[in-house]
Amino acid sequence: SLAATAITCFTRGLDLRKGTEDVLCPANCPLWQFYVFGDGIYASLSSVCGAAIHRGVITNAGGAVRVKTLPGQDNYPAVNANGIQSQVLSRWASSFSVTPATKDTALEAVGRSVSTARPSTGKRPKKTLDKKAGNKDCRADIAFLIDGSYNIGQRRFNLQKNFVGKVAVMLGIGIEGPHVGVVQASEYPKIEFYLKNFTAAKEVLFAIKELGFRGGNSNTGKALKHTAQKFFSLENGARKGIPKIIVVFLDGWPSDDLEEAGIVAREFGVNVFIVSVAKPTTEELGMVQDTGFVDKAVCRTNGFFSYQMPTWFGTTKYVKPLVQKLCSHEQMLCSKTCYNSINICFLIDGSSSVGESNFRLMLDFVSNVAKAFEISDIGSKVAAVQFTYDQRPEFGFTDHVTKEKVLSAIRNIRYMSGGTATGDAISFTIRNVFGPVKDGPNKNFLIVLTDGQSYDDVRGPAAAAQKAGITVFSVGVAWAPLDDLKDMASEPRESHTFFTREFTGLEQMVPDIIRSICKDFLDSRQ
Repeated sequence: SLAATAITCFTRGLDLRKGTEDVLCPANCPLWQFYVFGDGIYASLSSVCGAAIHRGVITNAGGAVRVKTLPGQDNYPAVNANGIQSQVLSRWASSFSVTPATKDTALEAVGRSVSTARPSTGKRPKKTLDKKAGNKDCRADIAFLIDGSYNIGQRRFNLQKNFVGKVAVMLGIGIEGPHVGVVQASEYPKIEFYLKNFTAAKEVLFAIKELGFRGGNSNTGKALKHTAQKFFSLENGARKGIPKIIVVFLDGWPSDDLEEAGIVAREFGVNVFIVSVAKPTTEELGMVQDTGFVDKAVCRTNGFFSYQMPTWFGTTKYVKPLVQKLCSHEQMLCSKTCYNSINICFLIDGSSSVGESNFRLMLDFVSNVAKAFEISDIGSKVAAVQFTYDQRPEFGFTDHVTKEKVLSAIRNIRYMSGGTATGDAISFTIRNVFGPVKDGPNKNFLIVLTDGQSYDDVRGPAAAAQKAGITVFSVGVAWAPLDDLKDMASEPRESHTFFTREFTGLEQMVPDIIRSICKDFLDSRQ
């Protein structure tokens, strides 16, 4: 038989690591504190002991329960049974069922339950380790931007702290789960603690309890901008490839403007949620500078990123739906930015009219554009092809997955010298460079760099590139004819065509090209 592991009132299905496990529930758990989702089959977010009481497997006197892990499902129902009201959950990644543990297990467990206060049995310490890992189904880096203004006042500030604490606990904070920090918005923003400071829910709860009320205007815009720019640095504990989220709590309305802060947050790849509490009443609207403040700040105005609570009193029922939103990885539309979610291929003219020293200036231009992006195996990728009459692939999208390696590969490109067949080169690139990534998640860009007239047709190949979903920028130098450049460029052609008389003029174009790439990226995601 299985030896039973003693658990707490708050242990959830997802804290258990085995397919089938016998656990021992303590006596006298406070029924009203149980979070249970479903009936018979429970979402793994549910308290195990709560589900066992709900199912009638044990009473509040505690006892042994067999927990079996099951796949996730849609639509867990809400049912009131044995003093516990379970809640609805539209979807979760895993579930569990509860049945009575076999007789001998129960006896063994009762025999062992005396020792559970001391971690003397081999079983106990491992459990605490799993708790440390946290909820791996909800990996996110979250800043709670709390309202510390005179609008909210000391009394409701304390209720806000309670609510944030409940959300933090339910998220399942842990080393491999969500990490959280807190910023207080008032006259000036104050980062109270960073993501790296605590990795256990207990510590976070304690830190939240200790927060002091600052008072002042609710300069939420200022605080949001500050948080988006400063809070998520790697040295402050942000993790690569994990969604960055700011949850803004706003009592009433902000004293300043949120629009610029919202733009900055989106540029930095941060998903902004606004939880508005006690939103302005009709007679207060005259005092609100901008009634559309929520839409200015949120990641997307699709309804997912805004959340309303009528007051700070009795907010427990709002905890779980908010946690579900924060754990919906695939909905975090702002995590993808132009910096971390594109493929750029540079098609570089190596014809004899360029010459060795100007060819180096072209490579500097390529490096300066590439440098702006977050190149990694899970981020943006860069490729390069040099062409004359022939094409020479210098490196593909998967050859170099760090910025250093890409920049060093660009420096090492050797000048070919020869004729100019730009159309052929575009066709070659679509097939050989973009072909392997055409079903990938990143948006594709082709930057064609040329200094002269092409000997072949560029229109057909450029149209094929656009049909394949590749956005084409044409960058011409010296004798490159404007008609060719325009024929190659994506619509609107004006913003995708660049020209300079001298090779030294390439450097000035870099910021404009990066800006245009980002604009295209954002337009494609609206």
